[in-house]
Amino acid sequence: MTAPTRPGALVTDNRVPEPDAGFWVLKILTTGMGETTSDFFVKAFAPELVVPVALLVLIAALVLQFRTRRYRPATYWTSALMVSVFGTMAADVLHVGLGVPYTVSTVGFAVALAIVFIVWWRVERTLSVHEIRTARREGFYWAAVMTTFALGTAAGDLTATSLGLGYLASGFLFLLVFAVPGVFFALTRRAAVATFWIAYVTTRPLGASFADWFAVSKARGGMDVGSGPVSAVLLLGFIVLVAVLSARLRSGEGGRRLAVGEPEGLA
Repeated sequence: MTAPTRPGALVTDNRVPEPDAGFWVLKILTTGMGETTSDFFVKAFAPELVVPVALLVLIAALVLQFRTRRYRPATYWTSALMVSVFGTMAADVLHVGLGVPYTVSTVGFAVALAIVFIVWWRVERTLSVHEIRTARREGFYWAAVMTTFALGTAAGDLTATSLGLGYLASGFLFLLVFAVPGVFFALTRRAAVATFWIAYVTTRPLGASFADWFAVSKARGGMDVGSGPVSAVLLLGFIVLVAVLSARLRSGEGGRRLAVGEPEGLA
C-alpha cells in the first residue's frame, strides 16, 4: 500500500545516517575524541561531578535525537559523541573503580551485545540500519550503539594494556580488523548487516587507540601531546565535518519535495 501525502511534504527518511565514507570518518573521529575528552575532564575535575554531568548531557542529546523525525547530522553526531564520552567514563569506572579485568568486561559486553541483537531481531525481524524509521527500532539501534562502545572500549584496553601491545600497535591491529569486513562486502556484496556491525564495533578501539597514542606520555608509549590539545583538534574536525554533512543534507532536501498527490512510500 502507498500513502498519499500533502503537497510539498518531504520524503520520510531514515532517522540515522547511511554508512557512507563520511559516516565512517566521523564515527572514528568521535571515538577518538570521546576517549581523550573523557580523560581530560576526569583529570581536570572531580570524577564524582564530571560523570553525572556527562550522563545528563547524554540523556538530553538522546531525548533531542528521539524527538527528531528525520536524520539531522548535528543532533545525531552530538548523541554519538556523548555516548563515546560517557561510555569511556563508565568503562574506566568499571575497571579502575571496581577492578573488573578487561578480559571479563570484554566477554561480558560481547554477550550483552549478542542479547541486544537477538531481542532486536525477534521483535523487528531486521538489524538493518537502513530502516530505522520508528521510535522502537531507534531504541534498539541506540542500545546496540552503546553496547558496541562498551565492547570496543574494553577490547581496546585489553590489547593495549593487558596484552601489552601498546596504543600504536593496537591502533594498527584494529585498523586491519576494521578493513576486513569492508573489503569482504565490497568483493562479495554479502552479509551487509554482519559486516556493518563488525566494523562498527571496531571503530571504537581503532579511534581511541590512535587518540591515546597521540595524547599519553612517552613513558606510556605515546607522543605526549596531551588529552586537552588532542581533544581540541578532534573537536574542530568534528564541527567542520558535521557542518559539511548538514549543508549537503540541506542542499539535497531542496530537490526532494514531493509533487501534489505523489505517494510517500510503502506504508
